[in-house]
Amino acid sequence: MQTSDAASCENSELCVYHIKWVTWNSVKTPLITQNVNGPCPLLAIFNVLLLSRRVTLPETLEMISSKQMIDYIGGLIFESMPEHLDDGEKLNYEQNMSDAMTIIPKLQTGIDVNIQFTSVSSFECTPELAVFDLLQIPLYHGWLPDPQDSKTCSCVSNCSYNQLVEKIIVNKESSDENLQREGLVAEEFLTNTASQLTCHGVVNILETTPNHRVAVLFRNNHFLTLYKKENELFTLVTDQGFLMKPNIVWETLSSVQGDTSFTDANFSTTPTLNQPTEQLDIDFQMALSLQNETSTHVDGNLSVEEQDRQLASKIQRQFDQESLQYPRSSAPPTDNPTPANQPKGEKCVIL
Repeated sequence: MQTSDAASCENSELCVYHIKWVTWNSVKTPLITQNVNGPCPLLAIFNVLLLSRRVTLPETLEMISSKQMIDYIGGLIFESMPEHLDDGEKLNYEQNMSDAMTIIPKLQTGIDVNIQFTSVSSFECTPELAVFDLLQIPLYHGWLPDPQDSKTCSCVSNCSYNQLVEKIIVNKESSDENLQREGLVAEEFLTNTASQLTCHGVVNILETTPNHRVAVLFRNNHFLTLYKKENELFTLVTDQGFLMKPNIVWETLSSVQGDTSFTDANFSTTPTLNQPTEQLDIDFQMALSLQNETSTHVDGNLSVEEQDRQLASKIQRQFDQESLQYPRSSAPPTDNPTPANQPKGEKCVIL
């Protein structure tokens, strides 16, 4: 499965992202925000490192480039090589490190992963996973069939996504009626779980993940920063349109079809009063404008640090002007509201 971050940065030094500072566990903590087509594998991994204090940034920094994030990740991998490995283990680690160094630049544009429907931590072993292994960042998905649906489980559970797609194609063209039925059952599973998340998958993540763990969730061909607190899952809100919304940091992951709520950095629920559509349009246009600033008005002859300072100053002035022109409502925007004809998502709760 190819992640869908189609936009690429030909020059990673000029591809910069805005930093949102929040108070996390009583410490001022930076979070990297996502632009319109940002590199979510890179940002998800880097935000895990920031939240777990494995990477720290200067408190005055307001922007960071892809190259800087890649350099941080590469340095951390080299520094984390275990001591006292025997020859076999050292050779294996060095091979994983070599694979990871090849993959890291691809984190800007998307990577191939192939989930397996056996458990929430099952993925096909590929070089792309070496980065997660070496950084010791758990990678999960929530795309599991319901074990009470024995017919679907027998068709799906022993397959990876790629194997299941191939199975559907082959079985539907078979003259064997049993194989045709299996192909239809498998196809129905993919259609009914197009969000790549099931209630059983969410419950399984809750049951197997320790409290206060920061991880990465693969869903809808995107990577999200995931956190478990007590008996609830949260995904990090990285949309750049919420850059200036300190009370919107996390989103609950208790529903399969989007019946969620926002919280602040302390997991206090943010009021979900509706905001006028015009305000949402303003936020979106500001996000687009910020991206244009970073991609078209940077002097490539300057150092990355000087570029960051110039852009940060320009963007702050723009925000100040927009705030004067369009006073902000105290109510936060709602993200991806459920269509009127779509039923609310089923809550996934462990009793």
